Amino acid sequence: MSTTKSKTKLHIVAYPYPTAGHIIPLLDLTHLLLTHGLNVTVLVTPNNVHLLEPYLSTHPSSLKHLVLPAPDITPPPHKRLLVNVRALRDLHYPILLQWFQSHPSPPVAIISDFFLGWTHHLACELKLPRLCFSPSGAFAMSVAFSMCCDPPKNNDPDEDINFLISLPKVPNSPTYPWWQIPPQYRNEFEADPDWEFYRNSMLANFVSWGIVFNSFANLESVYFDHLKREVGHNRVWAVGPVLPLEGDLIGLATRGGASSVPCHELMTWLDAQLDHSVVYVCFGSRVVLTSKQLNVLVTALECSGVHFILCARVPDDQGSTLNRFKDCVGDRGLVIKGGWAPQVAILRHRVVGSFLTHCGWNSVLEGLISGVVMLTWPMGADQFTNALLLVDQLGVAIRAGEGTENIPNSNELARLLVVSLDKIKPQNVRAKELSDVALSAVKGGSSDKDLDELIKQLADIKKLE
Repeated sequence: MSTTKSKTKLHIVAYPYPTAGHIIPLLDLTHLLLTHGLNVTVLVTPNNVHLLEPYLSTHPSSLKHLVLPAPDITPPPHKRLLVNVRALRDLHYPILLQWFQSHPSPPVAIISDFFLGWTHHLACELKLPRLCFSPSGAFAMSVAFSMCCDPPKNNDPDEDINFLISLPKVPNSPTYPWWQIPPQYRNEFEADPDWEFYRNSMLANFVSWGIVFNSFANLESVYFDHLKREVGHNRVWAVGPVLPLEGDLIGLATRGGASSVPCHELMTWLDAQLDHSVVYVCFGSRVVLTSKQLNVLVTALECSGVHFILCARVPDDQGSTLNRFKDCVGDRGLVIKGGWAPQVAILRHRVVGSFLTHCGWNSVLEGLISGVVMLTWPMGADQFTNALLLVDQLGVAIRAGEGTENIPNSNELARLLVVSLDKIKPQNVRAKELSDVALSAVKGGSSDKDLDELIKQLADIKKLE
């Protein structure tokens, strides 16, 4: 990334949605802003303060944080996101209003997660620009905007789960079976005040002053152009991947948390393998595999003969399945329980050749910049859109499964695991090409230029005060 310093000492607030997958990329962006000479105050809930620690030690004078209380609620599972978003607004809005109004040197802008669209109204009250930070890509954001404007409808959602939803206003007109539509966008909740609040909060993202993406221009150019037309201005910046580069001070081994297998043990095992011979399997820190998914996965890994690292969360009653599996495969694989691994460090190792992933956007970018081919098995949220982008539009991935509806046959999955390590396959060639493009973007290319332009426009606002 460019290290040009901003001449004006700007102070901004960064407000992530309080889950690790949303906090970490916004903290990585915060790190970049701090290296450009800005002051940043990060808003964080008590159980996530630990995620700030490596950044605080790297930027002791320019990075501050404000600890906000976490909502004390137990939402029903089918409405968890809707209720959490509204509870955060009700709890934090008055606290933040008072904090801004009493601060001796208040921030000149707010950058907040796209789940916190209601901060646009806070920014308006404070007469400040609000930037929406999207931890998802431009394609996924285009899909979300379309679904918020025109919520998908299905007259018989319980029976017709394969009812096709088409989004003709989004480039390439993507279609989805009903079961892939995230619950927060379905018309089933139309009379629900929590649903209406969430929808309005998401729509507020598109009338905010600007949108910042953890993505890069050449990855999703058609969707960036589309969003600029939709919002009616060019304050749409692609500054990613906002990942630590080699040698960065933010430690890769402890990034986001501790693994059940220490990083040095993982690296020692990887160092002993042949180049491009290992499949890394991970479904993120939140997905809990069903018993059927787990059984298909471990059978495929066992039958394939490939070397692998498996990182997974499993049902409480399936721990013995993993233990038996570890005994069967011996030294051919490593199993990390709990869903958290030093993923960036693993993917960048020379021996990792492919990545079986749930297609969360952080994982997508980490896979792309590492140059590994991906096997896609999306589980929910924007992951089906991300898989569509990887497989059908970018050609860097191979479709393996889809949620609990399309669980692959274990023999077919075993075949795909082997095929994914074939260096001459088109997906492997394309993955290396896109890795080079991604690295170029953050080493003086389009993402660096967008970041510099973003800071310049914020500095211009500061001058007008």
